[in-house]
Amino acid sequence: MTIVSKASHGPVTAANNRWAALSVLFLASFMNLMDVSIVNVALPQIQADTGATSTQLEWVAAIYVLALAVGLLPCGRFGDVFGRRRMFIWGLIGFTLSSAVCGFAPDVVSLIVARAVKGIAAAMMVPQVLAIAHVIFLPEEKSRVFGLFGTVSSLAVVAGPIIGGALISADIGDLGWRLAFLVNVPFGIAALVGAQVFVPALDADIETQPDWIGTGLFTIAAVLLVLPMIEGRALGWPWWCFAAIAASVPVALGFLAYERKCGAAGLSALMPPGLLANAPYLQRLGLVTLFFSGVPGLFLVLAVFLQSGFGLTALQSGLVTAPFPVGVMLASMTTERFGNRYLSLRIATGAALLVFGMIGLQLAIKSTGVELNPYAFISPLLICGFGMGTAIMSLFQVTMSSVASQDAGAGSGAVQAFQQIGAALGIAIAGSIFFGLLGEGGMDAGTDIAPRFVDAAATATTYSIAVFTILTLLVGVSAWKARKATT
Repeated sequence: MTIVSKASHGPVTAANNRWAALSVLFLASFMNLMDVSIVNVALPQIQADTGATSTQLEWVAAIYVLALAVGLLPCGRFGDVFGRRRMFIWGLIGFTLSSAVCGFAPDVVSLIVARAVKGIAAAMMVPQVLAIAHVIFLPEEKSRVFGLFGTVSSLAVVAGPIIGGALISADIGDLGWRLAFLVNVPFGIAALVGAQVFVPALDADIETQPDWIGTGLFTIAAVLLVLPMIEGRALGWPWWCFAAIAASVPVALGFLAYERKCGAAGLSALMPPGLLANAPYLQRLGLVTLFFSGVPGLFLVLAVFLQSGFGLTALQSGLVTAPFPVGVMLASMTTERFGNRYLSLRIATGAALLVFGMIGLQLAIKSTGVELNPYAFISPLLICGFGMGTAIMSLFQVTMSSVASQDAGAGSGAVQAFQQIGAALGIAIAGSIFFGLLGEGGMDAGTDIAPRFVDAAATATTYSIAVFTILTLLVGVSAWKARKATT
């Protein structure tokens, strides 16, 4: 049953069905977020089983977020063109099938390719989650919906390393690391059945056409930037790596110019003219990219440090890093009461806490001898997580506050896309520092060269400290100037 609500400008599904539909949508979102974090605890076993190089391990982690990043903007638009329910179901099918392929991949190259396909499938379904929820719920229910979305997101990040570690350590059917990917298959099938039954069909916008040229330019710019950062270290930084990074700039500028041209001509564009002319929004996109480059690579480093360097199981590794997502969840619940107040101050405070926590984490790593003390990691990781949770929602809110309501969908999609680009860059940079210092064959070493793991991990942490120090200064100075201008 569907009724029409003028307030929401779309169909509002009957009460029972819309909450059932939301459960299906959130299950898909849970799978995506869990997949980002679950892979880190599987990397050491993937290396041991497949003989993957350190560069290939970086690609296993980075290719998913890179494919997700380049797919989010166009797939958000495709949902409007082809129908959001249809895109959601297509994405679920692709995500579930590619998870199975990842789980049974015969070698690391097949795994990387399957992870790329999986990232594209995730990009098809992720933008539709909140877009469908926005349409099927009444205006007075939406704050509760978005609150639940934040809770589910936090739980997924917490659950990923622990579920993955438990499954890998259990080694059911001698599948080992493969279970970290196969766990998505039953969840995906359940979500597909639920989507067919509960998620309503929504009208497509037949007047909007896909922006294929813009999609191509955006993809090329992202690949030119990330590819050489991952491959450069292993290849000895040949000239083409620097040329590719330099070439990403004119391609990105060409993307912006083409989008402006489409907007001026009244054609469909990935980024509407209102966003491209919005200087505060574009500046904050840069902050989002920088912010999210500071954490994902660090967790790749920690997983290898704990398992390959000091012999922890995948489950033990997941439990050691669990204080971070717990801190995120605690901060999200604490800062929720502030609403839209003190946004810049909360971002600066969260970034400062991350600096403090990262320095503590670096000291905990440096103090590690032949034997690892896992309790030394609890406090710094908890502080880092609390800082992340304090800043993250405020950063999204302040970024979107500069976007006009008619551009909200595209603006939100761009924020998510640049968030993933930042994550891919962080994995590339932190991974290059860490594996570069470990040297060839470093992953095969045991406790006899534990100091090399300590040095490599501690040095890689310096990148995160630098990122959040810069953010603390940039946002802190901006908040101080804004407050001074109003007094």
